[in-house]
Amino acid sequence: MKSKMGTFAQKNGAWIGLFGLSFIFLILTHGEFGSARNLTNLLLQATINGILAAGMTLVIITSGIDLSVGSLVAITGIVAGIAQLNWHFIDLGYTGAWLSVGVAVLVGLACGAISGLLTALLGVNPFIITLGMMVIARGGAMILSGGATLSPMSDQLGKFSDSYLPRVPSLALVLLFLLCLIWVNRKQWQNLIFPALLLAAFAYAFYGYRGLPVFVVFLVVVAALSSFWLNSTVFGRSIYAIGSNQRAAYWAGVRIKRTLFWVYTIMGAFAGLAGVLLCSRLNSADPNAGNLFELDAIAAAVIGGTSLRGGSGTVTGSLIGALIMAALNNGMDLLGISSFYQMVLKGVIIIVAVALDSSQRQKI
Repeated sequence: MKSKMGTFAQKNGAWIGLFGLSFIFLILTHGEFGSARNLTNLLLQATINGILAAGMTLVIITSGIDLSVGSLVAITGIVAGIAQLNWHFIDLGYTGAWLSVGVAVLVGLACGAISGLLTALLGVNPFIITLGMMVIARGGAMILSGGATLSPMSDQLGKFSDSYLPRVPSLALVLLFLLCLIWVNRKQWQNLIFPALLLAAFAYAFYGYRGLPVFVVFLVVVAALSSFWLNSTVFGRSIYAIGSNQRAAYWAGVRIKRTLFWVYTIMGAFAGLAGVLLCSRLNSADPNAGNLFELDAIAAAVIGGTSLRGGSGTVTGSLIGALIMAALNNGMDLLGISSFYQMVLKGVIIIVAVALDSSQRQKI
């Protein structure tokens, strides 16, 4: 019995952490944490980190790391701001808004491709390569903006972050997603317990407040693509193989250099998307934006069960990790706890998550 309980707790540790933390904040805030409006805000807060965590999951599974993520968010946001103001995309309505998204994603993709190319061809530790890209991208953001914040963005770009789908269609989408989960896990009903509870909470939030935020749709698309690549393609199997044993992967015929190139390129594209979405939410482009975003993304992935040693991890787990990070920030904000203490707690959580991962690896 103890063995089964231990296995269940180990397998669902991130889920248990999310619901346990939510329950604590629900009590401490006298129910305010569980209000429909606050749950919707919590999901909005988790969106950008969730997008970055999905890409970081791919990187970490290969036993790599990408420290340039926060700086890429900054420079792609600045490029989107320049496109809006200097290239007059602001006058093109929704066309200009989507063009701004495209430009930001392309710039992020290019920066990620450079990191991936250097990592693959030179065989240098990605820590060093992405550290260099972090400094270059941050400096580039300062140069392009002159060190100043660019604002305002167009109303159409702003609607990406403050528009909502109607309540009934939002509930229909949640129900459709639940049916898909039931179909996928039809032979393993125990895997549906926590996802069903989470979907029920957000269905309540969407119906009780304003509906499903359009902002979150971007996260859903990114998560779906990332999960598909990892679980249903040769590319995904190659990612796991490289992280598990790169030498064995090489002799098995895995195209290591090409896989690493695309992993970092995808990470860059996701950072570009996060950068323009941040502009949408703030109605401005700030060269100092994205500070420590890479650490939040790494923390979300590690909390969600992705091993820093590579070879294991899931996008779903990283999204749960992003929700845990958002719940921590949200709950402590409601309690009036200083952001300085929040940073300390994040650091402690990262250390504990890595320690638990190392402990599990030693047992194996």
